[in-house]
Amino acid sequence: MSLSTCVLIVVAAVVVGIALMLFARRRAPDGSWFHDGDRASGVFGVLATGFAVLLGLVVVLAFTSFDESRSGAESEALIVTQQYETAQFLPAAQRDELSGELVCYARHVVHQAWPEMQDGTLGDSVNPWAVKLFRTTKAVEPESNAEQAAYGKWLDQTSDRESARNDRIHGAVGVIPTSLWLVLLFSAGVILWFMLLFADSGEARFVQATLMGSVVAVVVSSLLLINVLDQPFHRGVGGLKPVAMERTLRVLDQEQRVAPVDEIPCDAEGLPVG
Repeated sequence: MSLSTCVLIVVAAVVVGIALMLFARRRAPDGSWFHDGDRASGVFGVLATGFAVLLGLVVVLAFTSFDESRSGAESEALIVTQQYETAQFLPAAQRDELSGELVCYARHVVHQAWPEMQDGTLGDSVNPWAVKLFRTTKAVEPESNAEQAAYGKWLDQTSDRESARNDRIHGAVGVIPTSLWLVLLFSAGVILWFMLLFADSGEARFVQATLMGSVVAVVVSSLLLINVLDQPFHRGVGGLKPVAMERTLRVLDQEQRVAPVDEIPCDAEGLPVG
């Protein structure tokens, strides 16, 4: 969701809330519908506190998932770089092949997987270059001590890379259940309905509009924040971008000057060639 869309939603909600308050004000008695304002304020305090506590817990849950996806993306990108370096100590028969497939893996993440996560279409699909890496790894037969050590390290890094990938895609489908969203929306609706009972024909329109508009703006913007954190992969402001893997591609381009690869088996978009 883009920033402009979020702003429009908040503004529209505020306008609707103010319109409802001013409409209720026309029929409200002087001093609001409540005969005991202190009692009403106490009840509203309970409602607002309960909503704020629930909102805070949900924000923490959503941010934890958001940060886990970000950390997973960074770890995955770092491990790809480390594996490229490890591959240089493997037998020559598979060294170039593994190096080229790692480059394609990174390109696929940036140009294929990331747009799918943003569109919510990634599903259970795997990185095809991870499959090719596995098949190539099965053909490795280390002989020297250095090759055997590198092979063991390569397997450990492969497991770490897959774990980091799982962390990255974990937040692509959202972690907040529908039932929790329903409770949040219901609680917000109750608070806004309770606010209408504070309509007071004896107060100025500006005061009544500010009373309702400020509450609506805070409630709606908080719900939008949760939605943004719950869906970290989007093209708008605050969405996660493949910055770490793009940096890895630049690093791999530099490392190819020291450890060149005869042929990269994919194009710039990470799609197979030939």
